[in-house]
Amino acid sequence: MLFVLIVLSGCSQNADSKADIFQYKDSYVGDNSAVGNIVNQLNYSNELKQISLHTKEQPYGITLEYNDITADKEIKETVIANATYLFALIQNVDWIAFKFPANEFTVTKTEIQHWYNNKLDGFENEEDLKNLIKEHLNSEDSVNQFFSK
Repeated sequence: MLFVLIVLSGCSQNADSKADIFQYKDSYVGDNSAVGNIVNQLNYSNELKQISLHTKEQPYGITLEYNDITADKEIKETVIANATYLFALIQNVDWIAFKFPANEFTVTKTEIQHWYNNKLDGFENEEDLKNLIKEHLNSEDSVNQFFSK
């Protein structure tokens, strides 16, 4: 499998320079610039150690490896929110693997859309997507159910 590795530098964007993340809507997993720009705007981007794009054969995927996120609630929120954004913005990504110091999770587009009972590629703005995420993260039982699969 071909791994396209992008090692992110330690610089992070400040809130004033943050671009509209939906400018990357309909990107492809093979576009490492678009994927990197999306990921740099997601939760805990400052803790991101490495991005790997898996584009040689379908199903296409992304691996995100994080440093120093160990709290269970933060991990679950990061997995759900970041996967939601990536699946909503990148047309051909089928799965996303999240690696943390103590755990790993793989989320498929089918799984998360089923959990939301909503197709993610239909979202056209960040506010609507944030509201969907917030609504589902408010239910601890629902979040735990997602991770018990």
